[in-house]
Amino acid sequence: MHINRVYDSQIRDKIVAGKVLIIYGARRVGKTTLIKKFLSNCTEKYYWGTGEDRLLQEVLESCDVQKIVSAFSAYDLIGIDEAQYIKNIGMALKILVDHLPDKKIIVSGSSSFELSNQIGQPLTGRQKIMQLFPVAFMELSDSYGYMDALGKLEELLVFGSYPEVLTTKNIPDKVEYLMTLSNSYLFQDILKLENIRNSSKLADLLKLLAFQVGKEVSLNELSNSLGIAKQTVERYIDLLEKSFIIKKISGFSRNLRKEVTKISRYFFWDNGVRNALINNFNYLDSRDDVGMLWENFLTIERLKKQTYQSIYSNNYFWRTYEHQEIDWVEDRQGTLFGYEFKWGNKNVKPPSAWVKAYPEAEYKIINRENFTDFIV
Repeated sequence: MHINRVYDSQIRDKIVAGKVLIIYGARRVGKTTLIKKFLSNCTEKYYWGTGEDRLLQEVLESCDVQKIVSAFSAYDLIGIDEAQYIKNIGMALKILVDHLPDKKIIVSGSSSFELSNQIGQPLTGRQKIMQLFPVAFMELSDSYGYMDALGKLEELLVFGSYPEVLTTKNIPDKVEYLMTLSNSYLFQDILKLENIRNSSKLADLLKLLAFQVGKEVSLNELSNSLGIAKQTVERYIDLLEKSFIIKKISGFSRNLRKEVTKISRYFFWDNGVRNALINNFNYLDSRDDVGMLWENFLTIERLKKQTYQSIYSNNYFWRTYEHQEIDWVEDRQGTLFGYEFKWGNKNVKPPSAWVKAYPEAEYKIINRENFTDFIV
């Protein structure tokens, strides 16, 4: 069954002449499928190529105006997949926009650090950005129906929501796909584009982060555990975040001395990838990390909702040195919202330090009974 993506209905309106539409996202989240689906209904004459194609690389990397213009002038729409493999892609796209302003251009890339570095400056004011994630619960609900999506909750916590995982029927094939994905594809861009030689340290770092989902992570401890410099740990984490594997969340404070702010928490953009890294695909009744899986799931699904529904928010966790804490804090439109994630239905009062420091803030428990309001 085809999975409806939020952007299916938006992509046509986002592609306009004189601007470049950039679709970012991790490998295998469905960027190519999204664009090909759009092109299958496109009545305009279009070019579709991949950044790994040598001829396309040769033309665009030349940054030769005449060569680029003559190569693409016959098309109404130009589409380039995996654009991060084209050197100076930003300058090449600027030439296209400047010299063929009536053309529509769409590019995709699986590595934001490479694409944003190359594209950002040359295309200032001439780009639109869409970020695509593994399938959102709201997309599942739209595709399969709400009750069916709800019935897949345990699978989502264990195997995640990459499109191919969702459409694969049997468990061994899901596991094989996720192990392959986490062992090779996710690192591909970092290793190719950043010349990192010691990929084993990168994998070890991810495993350590996988065991600490939802907990504060000390970079000094990671440095000591891995036997590499703290600066190297920081660089690796930055690359892992920019290549859509992990997401960093900082501590919230309005300068109260007792609040923890210098240490961050890290979440995985997909539960299945996280479980592949620790090689644990057991179902929930035989796991001791259900709370972690639930918190990771809710965090990422909330971020997807914020992105797809244009909810502008600064996101944090909150904790004091006396260990009073709130899992998720949103600072939006001048109001603070605190959310505590609970797998069970236990009702927990807001921490006293939170109530005292932020009496106007809202507070809510998110559990299995009400979580869909939070993420759909």
